[in-house]
Amino acid sequence: MPSPPFNRDIVDQLIEDWARERPDLDTSAMEVIGRLLHLGALMQARAGEHLRVHGLSYTELDVLATLRRSGEPYRLSPTALRKSVLLTSGAMTACLNRLEQRGLICRSPDEADRRSLMANLTAQGVELVDAAIAHHFAQADQAVAGLDPAQRAELARLLRAFRLQLL
Repeated sequence: MPSPPFNRDIVDQLIEDWARERPDLDTSAMEVIGRLLHLGALMQARAGEHLRVHGLSYTELDVLATLRRSGEPYRLSPTALRKSVLLTSGAMTACLNRLEQRGLICRSPDEADRRSLMANLTAQGVELVDAAIAHHFAQADQAVAGLDPAQRAELARLLRAFRLQLL
């Protein structure tokens, strides 16, 4: 039985279409995966819009935030950053170049390997990431405002369990 129109999302329509066209398919997993994919894209697009106020892309915020949450002296190798942010080597280099040109990071030789340059968050970078991350967290809070604390905790638990079983 279809959901009432006010409780429907795009995934409901897709599931109904497939049930009509391919009733042999079990669509229950796609009810979850389709929503996760759609929500992920929607949340990343919204985050990108809100970050424009700070002159940052989502990836740039991710790099700056990784440096910031590493603690003083806010210094990591490109390899450590790449593992945390999940960028290719070339994409990480390009991102670090942009951030360095803007004075948000500087690079200095790694004492352990002089061939490698460490990324260091500058004072300007700390100031910008602190403002941007506070805004980002406020937007995340607003996004889940319709869920009570118990629902938030349960959703976080379920999503964690789902993610861990995929690893």
